[in-house]
Amino acid sequence: MLNIVIQQRFYIGAILLFTIGLVTLFLHPNLMKKIIGLNLMDTSVFLFLAAMGYVEGGSAPIVEGADTLYINPVPGGLVLTGIVVAVSTTALFLALTCRLYQQYHSLNLDVILYRAQRDREGK
Repeated sequence: MLNIVIQQRFYIGAILLFTIGLVTLFLHPNLMKKIIGLNLMDTSVFLFLAAMGYVEGGSAPIVEGADTLYINPVPGGLVLTGIVVAVSTTALFLALTCRLYQQYHSLNLDVILYRAQRDREGK
């Protein structure tokens, strides 16, 4: 049983990171914490994909040899593409958060929604 847990440690770590990110995303009203939760979820997906492509004792698929185990290169490409998308998404969310802070002087989503509703009713 312990041997199975040790072999699956990356999958367990990815599930734990995703769960922590999901809880942070849904339960914290602070926008910066929500962005951090989203980044944790992204990182957990990258860890999961990298763990799926890893083969114990495998080598790069560019090495010549008929009886060699190869590591799957597709998850690595997906992870690189995902990192680019995650950085772009994070930059967009941070820019939007800066604009919200300039407008409402708070990062708390409840306060921002209250002030936005108050501004809308006042006009």
